[in-house]
Amino acid sequence: MSKNLKVVLVGLPGCGKSTFGRQLAQELKFPYLDLDIQVEEKFQQKIPEIFSIYGEGKFREWETETLSELLKRESSFVLATGGGAPCFNDNMDMINEAAISVYLDVPLEAISERLRVSKVQNRPMFQGLDQGEITLKLKSLLSQREYFYNQAKIKLSGEDFSAELLMYELINQLKS
Repeated sequence: MSKNLKVVLVGLPGCGKSTFGRQLAQELKFPYLDLDIQVEEKFQQKIPEIFSIYGEGKFREWETETLSELLKRESSFVLATGGGAPCFNDNMDMINEAAISVYLDVPLEAISERLRVSKVQNRPMFQGLDQGEITLKLKSLLSQREYFYNQAKIKLSGEDFSAELLMYELINQLKS
C-alpha cells in the first residue's frame, strides 16, 4: 500500500465504523483513530458535555477543525468518523480530497438490532427511545445524510463485509 494512505469510514451510527475500522487498521498495520475520541482529547471534554455546554454548532466546528488537522498529517491511518461528521462544513469534500472514503452501507434493520434499547447507553441520540423509535430515528438520519455518504469513493453494502474485501477495493481505488 502507498505511503500516507488515509482511509476514512463514514456511515450511520451503529453501522460498524469503529469495529470494522479497528480490524482494517490491524490488517493494514496502520494506526486506528476515532474522530470523536480525537475531539474529546483535543478539547478535554466528553462529547455529551460539549453538546450540553456549547451546543451542536460548536461541536461541529471543533469536529471539523480536528478532522482537518488529522487529514493534514503525513502518516497513514484508518479513521472512523461520527455519523454526522461528513454532513457538515464541507467535511465530505475535505475527506475526499485527502483520503479514500468508505461508506459502510448497512441495512437499517441490522443497525436497529445492533442499537437495541439495552445498548444505547453510550449513544445519547438514542437514549430513552424504544426499538420502534430507534428505527424511525435511523430512517430520518439516513434521509438527511445519505447524500453525503454516497459521495464516498468506495461503498460497501450489506451486513457482512471484511477487511479483505475492503483491501481489494482499496487496491483497485489506488490503481485508478
